[in-house]
Amino acid sequence: MCGIIGYVGAKSANDILIAGLERLEYRGYDSAGIAVTHDNLISINKSEGRVHNLKTKKLDGTRGIGHTRWATHGSPSDRNAHPFTCNENKFVVVHNGIIENYLELRSGLIHAGISCTSDTDSEVIVHLISQAYNGNLKDAVCKVIKHLQGSYALCVMHKDTHELIGARNGSPLLIGLGNEENFLASDASAIIDHTKDVIYMNDFQVAEISKDYVKVFDFDGIEQQHEIKKIDWNLEQAQKGGYTHFMLKEIFEQPAVAQESLNVNFILAKDFSRIIIVACGTASYAGLVGKYVLEKVAKIPVVNEIASEFRYKECLISERDLVIAISQSGETADTLAAVRLAHQKGARTLGLINVVDSTIAREVDSVVYTRAGPEIGVASTKAFISQLITLYKLAFHFTDNEMNHSIVDKIAETLQLSDSIRKLAEQYYECQNFLYIGRNLSFPLALEGALKLKEISYIHAEAYPAGELKHGPIALVCTEMPTIAICPQDTVYEKTYSNIEEVKARKGRVITIATEGDERIKNVSNNVIYVPKVNNILYPFVIAVVLQLFAYHVADLRDCDVDKPRNLAKSVTVE
Repeated sequence: MCGIIGYVGAKSANDILIAGLERLEYRGYDSAGIAVTHDNLISINKSEGRVHNLKTKKLDGTRGIGHTRWATHGSPSDRNAHPFTCNENKFVVVHNGIIENYLELRSGLIHAGISCTSDTDSEVIVHLISQAYNGNLKDAVCKVIKHLQGSYALCVMHKDTHELIGARNGSPLLIGLGNEENFLASDASAIIDHTKDVIYMNDFQVAEISKDYVKVFDFDGIEQQHEIKKIDWNLEQAQKGGYTHFMLKEIFEQPAVAQESLNVNFILAKDFSRIIIVACGTASYAGLVGKYVLEKVAKIPVVNEIASEFRYKECLISERDLVIAISQSGETADTLAAVRLAHQKGARTLGLINVVDSTIAREVDSVVYTRAGPEIGVASTKAFISQLITLYKLAFHFTDNEMNHSIVDKIAETLQLSDSIRKLAEQYYECQNFLYIGRNLSFPLALEGALKLKEISYIHAEAYPAGELKHGPIALVCTEMPTIAICPQDTVYEKTYSNIEEVKARKGRVITIATEGDERIKNVSNNVIYVPKVNNILYPFVIAVVLQLFAYHVADLRDCDVDKPRNLAKSVTVE
């Protein structure tokens, strides 16, 4: 969560920081702020709300740091916005992460006569650095971080010196290398129009950057070697390209993403007893589809685990297991923790990751990149499709077969339904509750469809296996609570059809996603969205597109901020 950026060079820091923060807003947008030094003074511009609020004021100076916030400790407000300064206004800090022992640290500061002005855990850091400073900023930071418990990426600045200090433990941070200018950032999107040369920092590393040099140290202050990587995408790829929202653009990019993801290859022997998939949110639902497909195609037992729960239960894994971690960002805190636990237990790990050289990608035993490209919309769409393709490719890899490439054309065909789905959304966008049902491969899609609707339209939606309706949820069925039923002509068609009849018998309104040509389904449906006929195992690809488009159009009709839904962030880097 949260996005941070630092700049030191010869250009206006104000403009670079604000532009960078705008591209980091997917990480959080409860408040934003920048701090710039000029003539040995620190000036701050920060406020509750979006980054564009900072544009009414311009700060002079060529060195500065910035922050866009996803609130954890302390509600969104001006006083809780970063950056934070010490009482003497000599030091300034931005922070992404959670300091778990901040109350203990704050108590010590108060006992020493130092007052805190915010409700955050982050503010204690700047006061501790002020206490520890003895003429060398890097040394002060190294001293303080040894007392911090939790996760963090920091950017620290002193009013009189020429460098910026960054530190990383559990939250992402990279260094951007420019021409007589250098950068710190949560991810490359913030600096991509200035440089494509980056150093991905590892946990327990500290960076010292000026306009002339970059150095990397461990937490004991010992200088370390670093590797420069080249970013292989550009800013144009992250622009809207004429679409109203990034989310809609990314939905329509899915045929190209699917085609690119079909080029993924695996070199993996079937020498394990089972697969354990760990992921969060949308990636977890992709993993659940993967479970069905791997078990059906490759005959391998698969356990699908929610990463945020994985390490808090009895962990019965061994060196005979393959743990697959799925993450778009490659920085998801809970999934990263699951990978580290798997390593402790001796299991092999494989990452299905979208962002190259992200933390999880670097820590797993082997990685396959899902090739979705930059995904800016907070609600994941094309990353989900690329994760599905990759999981299918893995299943077919174990049988020495190839996946059917015709699915690319079927996804493109499904996208042509967008206008008719919008007309349908016009009938339902004022509803406050939805049920989603499906069986077998369609159940994870029901979960994903409900999640999409919740995320971007703020409508309450619940998803169930269709057969579970009669075990409780059917009590919710009424005219005010529509049901979206996923019922393609697959192996469980008749069973799902019967479940839809149960809803209709109780005067429920039903929107059915069905196979083109299925006239019978109209008998139990108020509305039908027809998808192209495909092989039974491939229906998730076309159905996912319909669910994405329905959620998008409902949210747009409700005038919601589709790309930046409230309370959410794209990359969840705190537990």
